[in-house]
Amino acid sequence: MDDTWDVDELLEVARAVALEAGELVRSGRPDRVEVAATKSSAQDVVTEMDVAVERLLRERLALLRPGDGLLGEEGSSTASATGVTWVVDPIDGTVNYLYGLPSYSVSVAAVVGEPDPSAWTVLAACVHAPADGRTYTATAGGGAYLEGRRLTVNQPASLLDSLVATGFGYRVDRRSGQARVLTHVLPRVRDIRRLGSAALDLCELAAGRVDLYYERGLSPWDLAAGLLVATEAGARVSGLRGLPPGAAMTVAGPGELHAELCTLLEAAGADTDPAQ
Repeated sequence: MDDTWDVDELLEVARAVALEAGELVRSGRPDRVEVAATKSSAQDVVTEMDVAVERLLRERLALLRPGDGLLGEEGSSTASATGVTWVVDPIDGTVNYLYGLPSYSVSVAAVVGEPDPSAWTVLAACVHAPADGRTYTATAGGGAYLEGRRLTVNQPASLLDSLVATGFGYRVDRRSGQARVLTHVLPRVRDIRRLGSAALDLCELAAGRVDLYYERGLSPWDLAAGLLVATEAGARVSGLRGLPPGAAMTVAGPGELHAELCTLLEAAGADTDPAQ
């Protein structure tokens, strides 16, 4: 890590804007949320709140950190003049938000280098769950925390003793491949959980509420903040076949079990979609 960057200052900014955005999400939710647009498929939705929260994050970060770059899920993209880029997901778990389920989050991370998981260094991160107020934070080299309590990943005895979180895409071809992979994984682990927010999945791993995590199809904004929280809690986070985490695959967990899950996923071809 470059000592040029004050990670505590970056974390203060990340936490402040995530909490402000979370309050907008929580207090501004109507009784019935409507779909404003779709992305990769008709089931991959965007709400007006996604757009409003990203606008708030963009404006607040420009005020607090002028010159920094921004990469947001809903299209915000600004080149960095300082070396720092903020990677933000205004509502990670939009479908949960749409249905009134509590597993959604605001994800904010400060990175240096290209805002891509294969090239960046994540310096500070905050994942805030507006529905219940949980706030996860981490700084590079400074540990991961949930409301002041330092987090450490679980160390299960085996894959068979491990509760594994995962997620699914919204394209039919992607989902069919993920269903096939699930048939390889499920008989070899304790159970599977699908929360619907990658950022929260990684934070729940850090907090010991699940033991391992894998998912294909993550974008930079899905991954940035949660990756740092998980890593600082002692998880290994990677892709398959020696690659970094990213769209092809992200796997996270404690050392030996992380390696075992990677081997299982590689054998199942989890980083490929079915041929069309």
